[in-house]
Amino acid sequence: MCKPKQVLLSLFLCLSCLSVSTQSSLKPEPNWPSSTEKDWLLDASPFQAGLFAGGSPSTISLSNGLIRRSFLLQPNLTTIALDKLVNGENLLRGVKPEASVTLNGKTYKVGGLQGQQNYAFLRPQDLAKLSLDEEALSFIRYEVGPTAAPFSWKRLRHHAKDAAWPPKGTHLQLDFAGPNCMVSVHYELYDGIPVYSKWLSVKNTGKDSLLVDRFTSEILAAVEYGSATETRKYGIAPPNIHVETDYAFASFNAEDANHHVVHWEPDPDYDSQVNYLKLTPCLLKVSPEIGPAQQIAPGGTFTSFRTFVLPHDSYDRERQGLALRKMYRTLAPWTTENPLMMHARFADWPQVKKAIDQAAAVGFEMVILTFGSGFNIEDDSEEYIREMKRYADYARSKGVEIGGYSLLASRSISAEHDVVMPEGQKPTFGNSPCIGSEWGEEYFQKLYQFYEQTGFTLLEHDGSYPGDVCTANTHPGHRAYADSRWNQYQVISGFYKWCRSQGIYLNVPDYYYLTGSNKCGMGYREVNWSLPRAQQVLHTRQNIYDGAWTKTPSMGWMFVPLTEYHGGGEAATIEPLNEHLDHYEKMIISNLGGGVQACYRGPRLFDTTETKRMVSEAVSWFKQHREVLEGDIIHLRRADGRDIDYWLNVNPQGEEKGLLMVFNPLDQAVRKEIELPLYYTGLRETAKIRHEDQKPAMYTLDRSYRVKLPINVPAQGYTWFVIE
Repeated sequence: MCKPKQVLLSLFLCLSCLSVSTQSSLKPEPNWPSSTEKDWLLDASPFQAGLFAGGSPSTISLSNGLIRRSFLLQPNLTTIALDKLVNGENLLRGVKPEASVTLNGKTYKVGGLQGQQNYAFLRPQDLAKLSLDEEALSFIRYEVGPTAAPFSWKRLRHHAKDAAWPPKGTHLQLDFAGPNCMVSVHYELYDGIPVYSKWLSVKNTGKDSLLVDRFTSEILAAVEYGSATETRKYGIAPPNIHVETDYAFASFNAEDANHHVVHWEPDPDYDSQVNYLKLTPCLLKVSPEIGPAQQIAPGGTFTSFRTFVLPHDSYDRERQGLALRKMYRTLAPWTTENPLMMHARFADWPQVKKAIDQAAAVGFEMVILTFGSGFNIEDDSEEYIREMKRYADYARSKGVEIGGYSLLASRSISAEHDVVMPEGQKPTFGNSPCIGSEWGEEYFQKLYQFYEQTGFTLLEHDGSYPGDVCTANTHPGHRAYADSRWNQYQVISGFYKWCRSQGIYLNVPDYYYLTGSNKCGMGYREVNWSLPRAQQVLHTRQNIYDGAWTKTPSMGWMFVPLTEYHGGGEAATIEPLNEHLDHYEKMIISNLGGGVQACYRGPRLFDTTETKRMVSEAVSWFKQHREVLEGDIIHLRRADGRDIDYWLNVNPQGEEKGLLMVFNPLDQAVRKEIELPLYYTGLRETAKIRHEDQKPAMYTLDRSYRVKLPINVPAQGYTWFVIE
């Protein structure tokens, strides 16, 4: 077991000299471009991550010109600054340990110093007054190198052809040692985005097994969001920093999916804060609520989840969303894959063949054997596997991918295999099998086997693991309660990572992006698809507008119920398609006009030549402008049925810098002039704006990068403009 610092002090004093001499060979930071010279959201090329010499011989800095994390190496390693270089803002108000670990029941601080008198600020002159914490593990060395991919990504789809994997950047490993273990703190800082990731690894260097009871992988005394003397009903906002992990579940939303692991707490050391009750949430702790309770055999290593930290450079909602979306494009580039998908309502061969043929005929790229279709991925008989391989072979011959639906949670298997919840608690979805049960192990074996043998390249995995614990001590996949959440998550995230390495597309209604999932719901209420058709169109555009604050168009799916869904009868249903062609077109264009793919659920995509022509033309239009439509949505006017609504898709690196979509839900034409903000197109002085397929007109941007654009939208219609 790791021992306190006094046992290691002589070793530290020797090896710390190696750290300082290594630091002396580092170069100083370059002169980074200012925010007025380069906006990283438009051109991030100058901002390359690296490890640099600090301001004194015993300091080093991990920086990319956007953010900088600085470390003091002696008398023990501790973070002494976290700076937003875009605006010169300091985010750190005090020193804390780098992490903490509980091993065999004893908790150890990892690095850090003590003695700071006032946690409202940390000044350079305060550092000399800090002293060694004899109970903390000692820093002995660091290593620096390139980033490494946490798992493989097989690229089958062209949308992300230029994305780097692993994301380019710098990896810094900080080692803290004891007689029987080595605790390493890992940082990755990425090129071109103000984001770092952090995780821990614990290596057992002793002769006996080591139990990792708990850990906290990030401890950050951040500058508070603002001053609040009282604490009332609405509480106090945390600092303007986005934090999430790849240990996320049970939500379409990053904050909700990480609430069990990302904690903004009051800082007990912050005695001088304004809040009378000292409840300001300004101490970040990233730690699982339960477990992990993992045994490490001699010579083995435990690795934690990864935490991703994005300090926002603005309080503007649009800019914050753009930063978050760029983070996902960089750290989970498979989310930019965005195939057009049909959800085939029936899984028998004649119906599936028809769905494949129709998808190929109109340019759709994927057919999903949807829920309720009769598809059964758990049927591992030779006959069924052979039949599904025939489906996949035929789809491939038509240039179409095929996949299927499977439900995991939200169902009961048996008392023997379901999760056993603590007294008074229920599973997230009412019922759920335990992934660590014998049934759970067999279920995932069947999934691996199905995709290895059939050639299917998509899984829609409903009821993905939502974080349910299990107190059973008879399940082979976990010992008891303390390790049940960690072990179940490792099984499902390991499977998703394997899928990513095989090029298998993943629709997962949960926040598994950072462990390999391609797409989650954009955010809608399913029963709204039983509303009258005209209301569904408005909901579609509202859902896209709202979801696109934090998701790229390719990250969120929408829904188009070709057949009745959750009731509503004829008034809510598109079938027969040719009888509701106008509505069908509005639904397609409302989605594709935002770069968003929907689940077109039904037995067919077209029923007449006229319907086929409409779908084909909409798909062709989308593919012609796909690059810009799959760019970021700039929010202009949300749909409300009272006036026109519109958004602007932007791609500053493309030939088409922007595409404005304008929709008119009214019964009369609308002619007006709108102000169009073009800053995030990357254009600065002039813009060529083309109305649909007409000749472009030249516009001069004003000092706020806006133009005044006249528009004319037909009643119950739409129009679009291309910006070059």
